[in-house]
Amino acid sequence: MDTRVPPVPMDPATAERLRRDGHDPDEMEAVFARVLSRIHFALPDQSVSVDARLFGLLPHDSVDCVSRLPDVLLRNIVSRLPVKDGARTAALSRRWRGVWRSAPLVLVDSHILPAGTAAARADARRVTSAVSRILDAHPGPFRCVHLTSSHMEDFPGLLARWLQILAVKGIQDLVLVNRPWALDFVIPSTFLGMTTLTRLYLGLWKFPDTAGVRRSTCFPNLLELGLCCVFMESKDLDFILDRSPVLEKLCVHGNLFKLSLCLVSQSLRCVKITGSFFEEIALVDAPCLERLILTGCWTRGAVCTKVKIGHAPKLHSLGYMDPGSHVLEFGNTVIKAGTKVSPSTKVPSVRILALEVRCGGRNDVKMIPTVLRCFPNVETLHIKSEESGQPSGKNLKFWNESGTIECIRSCIKLLVFHDFRGDRSELAFLKFFFEGALVLKEVVLVLANGSFTTMEDIRSKVKPLMSMKRARDSSIMVDTNGRSIGNFKRASDFSLLDPFGDY
Repeated sequence: MDTRVPPVPMDPATAERLRRDGHDPDEMEAVFARVLSRIHFALPDQSVSVDARLFGLLPHDSVDCVSRLPDVLLRNIVSRLPVKDGARTAALSRRWRGVWRSAPLVLVDSHILPAGTAAARADARRVTSAVSRILDAHPGPFRCVHLTSSHMEDFPGLLARWLQILAVKGIQDLVLVNRPWALDFVIPSTFLGMTTLTRLYLGLWKFPDTAGVRRSTCFPNLLELGLCCVFMESKDLDFILDRSPVLEKLCVHGNLFKLSLCLVSQSLRCVKITGSFFEEIALVDAPCLERLILTGCWTRGAVCTKVKIGHAPKLHSLGYMDPGSHVLEFGNTVIKAGTKVSPSTKVPSVRILALEVRCGGRNDVKMIPTVLRCFPNVETLHIKSEESGQPSGKNLKFWNESGTIECIRSCIKLLVFHDFRGDRSELAFLKFFFEGALVLKEVVLVLANGSFTTMEDIRSKVKPLMSMKRARDSSIMVDTNGRSIGNFKRASDFSLLDPFGDY
């Protein structure tokens, strides 16, 4: 599925909202383009393979064994085919005639496009017409519908009708992406009545005003919610979280407006925020939250995102925390360089911590020891090294003055150092870390792309680490593949112990 959005001029509604938030729309064009180009990473995988194909019997095959299978297996087979092939099974024989209509519908509109083509406007109209015919023809239930290739602003009344059909026919998994990305196009509030939804992803819409929505509105079965470049207010986000009593996974991608996230949920287990700016992310009452993943976040001028940790007793994985983009708060205590850590400013539950660090930057170097002291039981530490733009080696002496850090001394067994370049400031941090890490078992150096041209370059940069004093049984591994978090699926896959990489 090609869900990448081509560059288009910013629409007036978006430009006006940016001006109200204190941005220059012209300066934000590049930011928007970057966010939109990565929206496909935030969307879930399809449950149907585009490579699945329907074939008739070969000439030498005289016995049709497949048609003898029970109805439940035939419906399972049909539901795994692209919708065009699934509908064609009715022509195979009388045995197959009613199978497609009796199988839960799986519709991915990009599969209707000719192979290898993107959703051009003319093709999108044909897709839109085909989708309407399919939704009308199939009696339901609708297990999975991914609509990402239709230009809905060309058919403003049709979308409301589609959503009404989906609601009536019991849609469970819905991905709805608008093309193009005019954020003044309001998604009809009909979707708020889809009580059968278990997964919902919305992309490139303006969220409807929830002020007049019935108080009884609820998503009683919604387990996973994705909001990708959705134009909304904080109250709308609060509304949908409050009306989703069993929600476990929340993904927000590409929020570039003033928004605060107040997490009060008895069910949420994973929150991932990518390519976004939030004024505040507050874990007010989230007793089941295990993962808070922040990647590609950005600041608005000098304003950083406040990350306030309240009641989240099961929080296990946190990151990437960035001293340049995030301000950590516990209650009324703001964590600053040198803040004396107390029991009220510690999160003992966190075992996997990821930090973005500019090892040569004075502010980061001063903040990191304090931040690490807030997480005394970390066992796996991910460091994503960023270039500081300051002379390498300027802060080399500071690490030795930082004193003992409990998690480094007695808990961290695995250090993964991402985007390693081998400069003096990185080596200084690693030397400090090695000398204090008494239970360290393994170090993984993930090389920065483009920083090394030959194996000799790699050996010359890694060689100083080999002679550094470190825990007796620890090993150093060099990873040239640059594995990292790629999409929300990995971050929210609880069968994977570490959401930041397989190490």
